[in-house]
Amino acid sequence: MPILQDMIHKTEVGGGSRYLKISLAVLAFLMLWVGYNWRAFRNMSSQEAMDSAQLGRNIAQGKGYTTLFIRPFSMYLLKKHNLPAAGQTANSADTARLKNMHPDLANPPVYPLALAGYMKASSWLKGVPFLRALSFRYLLPDKPMPFWSNDGKFWRYQPDFLIGLLNQILFFAVVVLVFLLARRLFEPAVAWFSGILLLGTELFWRFSVSGLSTMLLLLIFMGLIWSLVLLEQEGREFPQRLIKLIVLALLAGALTGLGALTRYSFGWLILPVLLFVVFFSGERRVLIASIALLAFAFILTPWVVRNIRVSGAPFGTATFAIIEDSVIFPENRLERSLEPDFNSPFSKALSQKLMANTRQILEKDWPKLGGGWIAAFFLVGLLIGFRDPSVTRLRYFMMACLILFTIVQALGKTQLSNDSPEINSENLLVLLAPLVLVYGVSLFYLLLSQIDIPVREARFAAMAVFGLLICFPMVGTFLPPRTIPLAYPPSVPPGSPSYYPPYIQAASNWLKEKELGMSDIPWAMAWYGQSQCVWLTLNFQSDFLAINDYQKPVQELYISRFTMDGRFLTQWAMGGDQNWGNFILECLFRKLQRQPGPPPAFPLHYWQVGWPENFLLTARQDWPKANSN
Repeated sequence: MPILQDMIHKTEVGGGSRYLKISLAVLAFLMLWVGYNWRAFRNMSSQEAMDSAQLGRNIAQGKGYTTLFIRPFSMYLLKKHNLPAAGQTANSADTARLKNMHPDLANPPVYPLALAGYMKASSWLKGVPFLRALSFRYLLPDKPMPFWSNDGKFWRYQPDFLIGLLNQILFFAVVVLVFLLARRLFEPAVAWFSGILLLGTELFWRFSVSGLSTMLLLLIFMGLIWSLVLLEQEGREFPQRLIKLIVLALLAGALTGLGALTRYSFGWLILPVLLFVVFFSGERRVLIASIALLAFAFILTPWVVRNIRVSGAPFGTATFAIIEDSVIFPENRLERSLEPDFNSPFSKALSQKLMANTRQILEKDWPKLGGGWIAAFFLVGLLIGFRDPSVTRLRYFMMACLILFTIVQALGKTQLSNDSPEINSENLLVLLAPLVLVYGVSLFYLLLSQIDIPVREARFAAMAVFGLLICFPMVGTFLPPRTIPLAYPPSVPPGSPSYYPPYIQAASNWLKEKELGMSDIPWAMAWYGQSQCVWLTLNFQSDFLAINDYQKPVQELYISRFTMDGRFLTQWAMGGDQNWGNFILECLFRKLQRQPGPPPAFPLHYWQVGWPENFLLTARQDWPKANSN
């Protein structure tokens, strides 16, 4: 009994109370982490996430920076740049690079390389008994396995889940950096409350399991913020420490370049970075700014040179993102074009795109900057003065970033943002959300301190209500109904198996290792099916035959409900004689006439039945025997 009493006493009033609080906090964090993945995890549902994942796997498997997801526009850039040698025709020279691995022209390298390192490291765990589950298994198991299956049917794709875990770890690192920054700039209470609210913001959790590069980019951005804050304080307090200022400027420029190699649009951030350095780095501002710019150029230039040497475009297909989803190239027509027409004037189209998208961002995205309505506290806080110059100057930088990101996001918007308006790789404003939250919490504490609350518990109750309102979307994930892990393409209602890995892997089995397929979801065929797949061309005659007859034979055509559920009148009936809607209607009409299959002149002759809600044509009738996928 005395021993038990001593233990209770140490726990309540001794040093053990501190360890008890830490243990409870760690336990609550682990419960949140496990609970969210159990309740709200979803397999990948975005094109760019699957694209980055398959690219990372190719790098990890020693195939170089090559892709299985082939855009017709990428073929156009390669053909235009790789002029045939004397005596060769444009087709015999394989200028489109289809006969072997196709170089990737769409993705900046940092995130795929990070995924490749993660996948390579996980392969070393196959021989470790307790860690074997953390090694990537790309092929679905023959038998149902707990957690990955539900009632004997596929439920979760293990590589998607492991990539989500990596991004969640990056998210936790962001939380730590935000906490430390808030503690440096504000009082400790603001730091703790900001860290807790950041962990409870459901928006960041959704980004973490999406498979996108946002968490890595957010970590780089927070590192950049830290370097700028330290540089400003050094320039103001110790301007004579030139070496330290140079190191911080190098770090700021390098991190900006690293962010640009994670997402190209992030590179525009070098403009507010240079302005911040010029205004707040002290007497040697020109020298310090020049060093930051040189560091940025040193990081970015080699990759730009690589893209120019491969395709002639400094940022590959992303170079033309500014004209995507415009009146000239609506939706995803540019990336699906084999011979795009660039003769139309761009100025009017760009001004229309800028105005329309900027209005939408101001109306819908600005009010949700911090992941919720805490953005109102941040915007109101712009009228509040701060004693600490670092806090005020960092707010100036945030406002410059906010204006810049709004313009860049408006001009760089493509069909990806239309498919998923909030969780997409083109969402730059989310990078400011953690800082918006910190400034919003600081204003809340400032207002709370102005209110005379005699009862301490009432003050805590006000904080609890405030936090609950901020984190209410996160609370909703633990309430019924439970989120289904199966993911569906945008605009396709739940119940469709378009992103159903068992179907996609079965469809890819009709292709041998180096054979080419075509699909309306080639990113899913590349990631889940490990098959070389070109995006569905704009028509089934001239463009399809240009690839099949002159570049590489197409051995399979897989059309999912992503296209089958399209708008009948505008996308099918009014899409022109050569559109795929007319092709599918003709195939269905032949089926009603008991002549199943495509038109006789089409190269793929066999219509594979038994594919619910999907459309599968192949070049062979029997299941291929030699498939190395």
